[in-house]
Amino acid sequence: MRAEGRMSFGVEEEYLLVDPASREVRPYGAQVAALAAERLGKEQVGDEITRFQVEARTSPHTRLADLADDINAMRGAVADAARRQRLAVVSSGAPVLGELRPLPLTRGPRYADSLAVFRALDDEQCAAACHVHVGIADRATALEVSNRLRPWLPVLVSLTVNSPYWSGRWTGYASWRTLSWARWPVAGPPPYFDSVAHFEELVGHLHATGAVMDPSGLYWDVRPSSHLPTLEIRVADAQMTAGETVLYAALVRALALTELRAAHAGEPVLNPAPEVLRAAYWRAARDGLRGHGLDVHTHRLEPAPVLADRLYAHVRPALEDNGDDAWARAAWARLRARGTGAERQRAAHCGEGRLEDTVDALVACFRDVA
Repeated sequence: MRAEGRMSFGVEEEYLLVDPASREVRPYGAQVAALAAERLGKEQVGDEITRFQVEARTSPHTRLADLADDINAMRGAVADAARRQRLAVVSSGAPVLGELRPLPLTRGPRYADSLAVFRALDDEQCAAACHVHVGIADRATALEVSNRLRPWLPVLVSLTVNSPYWSGRWTGYASWRTLSWARWPVAGPPPYFDSVAHFEELVGHLHATGAVMDPSGLYWDVRPSSHLPTLEIRVADAQMTAGETVLYAALVRALALTELRAAHAGEPVLNPAPEVLRAAYWRAARDGLRGHGLDVHTHRLEPAPVLADRLYAHVRPALEDNGDDAWARAAWARLRARGTGAERQRAAHCGEGRLEDTVDALVACFRDVA
């Protein structure tokens, strides 16, 4: 999946539907997805595990501008479809308002089987994420890049936190989705894989135990796609604006390219212990870019913005080679100046203490490109 010498990439986004009056989530995902498919096509939009959600997918692209256009069109189509149902759509990692228990699960044999196996994990699961696919068709190469991405995953969490609220309460975390998702038996940072055989053996064992129903149930934050010639990076909350999704996708592609080059050059691989990665995830999910994060190289706490700037410096040569650096620098400056989605959700709430204001802010900026 390469063209013009650039690694291809695409995005999957999960959105939440809300009532414009009550601002609570509403279970009309299938209806909104069907209406959006009239414009986007059935391959680009569909339902998700709960009926509060809609999932939309871009085509693969090699130019950042084309991906941005696709994301803008995708969000526009879903927002217009929601409006036809007298609803609004938001991009947040978790529902701000609404009764979530029991969840209105999407009908169908797959979700019924999942509920039978995972029980209350499904019944309490309502989270929205942003997934980036990068074009790496060879399984061995994809796993090599996965290994090299692992140390950077907590920093990506801190940059993309956008779920401080859950069903009417402040959780104290910048990304409650990250903590909620970690309860699944196969989730969070992936293992370090010695080989393709190691990966396949481990997946086989997990399938045999029932911890995953099929390859698509591997919920690691980096995984080779089960149906596309890509490596899928799944660490981020759904991003508040279209522009932030584009920035995140640009950073992920640049990071994948950087690590692919490191692999080809035979550079050593940092393999942090799972316990260290777990602790780093927790700090990143709790504080985002506020406070300190755990440097998995040194095992010391450092200011989270320092770790973020270190990531940007690491990937900047790849951004330049992709032709993305000028746009990414401007978007990076905006993110650093106005804060993450979690910070802006909190700011909207803390003015007068109304969570309805947070939902209104999410609705208002859903289609923002900057």
